[in-house]
Amino acid sequence: MQEEFDVIVVGAGNAALAASVSAKENGANRVLVLEKAPREMRGGNTHWSGGVLRFAFDDPREIGPLVPDAEEQFENFYDGIQPYTRGDYHGDLMRVTSGRTDPVLSRVLVDNSKDTVFWMNQTGRIKMEPAITLSAVRKGNTMVWARGLVVRAAHEGVGLSRSWFQTAESMGVDIRYGSAAVELLQDSSGRASGVKVRDDDGFKTYHAKSIVLGCGGFEANVQMRTQHIGPLVGAAKVRGTPHNQGDGLRMAMAIGAMPWGQWSGCHATPISADWGDFAPRELTDRSNRLSYVYSVMLNRKGLRFVDEGEDGALFTYAKFGRAILAEPGAKAWQIFDQKVIHLLEPRYQTSTPITADTIEGLLDQLDIDDKSQALRTITEYNAAANVADERYDPTKKDGVATNGLALPKTNWAVKLDKPPYVAYSATGGITFTFGGLKVNENAQIVGTDWRVIKGLFCCGEMVGGLFYDNYPAGTGLVSGATFGRIAGRNAATM
Repeated sequence: MQEEFDVIVVGAGNAALAASVSAKENGANRVLVLEKAPREMRGGNTHWSGGVLRFAFDDPREIGPLVPDAEEQFENFYDGIQPYTRGDYHGDLMRVTSGRTDPVLSRVLVDNSKDTVFWMNQTGRIKMEPAITLSAVRKGNTMVWARGLVVRAAHEGVGLSRSWFQTAESMGVDIRYGSAAVELLQDSSGRASGVKVRDDDGFKTYHAKSIVLGCGGFEANVQMRTQHIGPLVGAAKVRGTPHNQGDGLRMAMAIGAMPWGQWSGCHATPISADWGDFAPRELTDRSNRLSYVYSVMLNRKGLRFVDEGEDGALFTYAKFGRAILAEPGAKAWQIFDQKVIHLLEPRYQTSTPITADTIEGLLDQLDIDDKSQALRTITEYNAAANVADERYDPTKKDGVATNGLALPKTNWAVKLDKPPYVAYSATGGITFTFGGLKVNENAQIVGTDWRVIKGLFCCGEMVGGLFYDNYPAGTGLVSGATFGRIAGRNAATM
């Protein structure tokens, strides 16, 4: 028996479930979600995320309805929040992508970001909370928040995923697990009309008026990573689901969809080098190692290789993770002293650090090939750094910089001189790929003939062109929900 649906959504992460909820909200009666993973592995990369949501607002008190208890929980809560206008948000996107972000899609994202997050909260029934462990630093009696990054989904990515599933199910969305989409079907007019699926029983075909692809990039596919990004990334650990194998991209391009964006680029977070090929599901995002801005970071040659203080970690972690992958053994060591150890985010507690009372004693314990060079690097850094500059301020770019180094540290550059010293390993954990498909402002997929493929929409990590070389934290989830909402609405009504 052939099954007919109004909308089929391929994928079951944040973007795909937003699309399914939006389709139901906009009149689609029968909505089918195809999740390739088994139920116990459902939800795509959303499960591994920190759940933080970057969105624009003009007045900090505008976020109040999302976190109604915040003033009771945190003293002077609003005093530590700066406005984050649409101009600020778009400026950050332009800055971190060197001006290459898609001009149309980036405006759609920014202009809809606040409304999307409120929609997630109200229609998606996703409870929010202040992102205290991810984006706040205490200064006196006030928590100072990273601009635009104040709110996250309660219980982070696990809570976000669980809430989306509960909402979709309560609205009557049909979710089928272990259902791998393998081919897109078209009718005689060229309209996308169905999906061929493989499940435990073999092949099935489902038909629909519209199809939304929201099944992620190719970060878990070693062949595609190696081909498009390079052999170093091909060997990377994956911080996320093993099921994102590029299926949606492959199926769409097979019927003429246009590749778009930076296929050689990816979001590669610094994570602990202690994990296996895939970051443990039970640890979600707690494999991250993002406090490097307060460290000296050495490769296995004993050399620094990035300006650790170039910007706040939430603006550099995606590219620095990839930078680590280019170093020998795809590994680095983040070295801290006791002046800054209290600034390390709680996620470091999932590893046991290497410690010593001297720098020499610490380096002796690290798998650094040239320990003499490592000692010279730290000695030269200390000679160029500040003992205790009164301008040192971990809540902002403070301009406390080294003097005379060929590779400077341009902020938070204080000496490593207060033992015991502490070292944590890091590697690059690939989270998602930047290359995707060309879509228009309606989330319709555009073909290589520059015409839309009727009935076919796209959201989430499959949207190409938003990110190049780098990525501002919290943008991925908001982009996913924004274009998921648009895709679901248009799939139901176009």
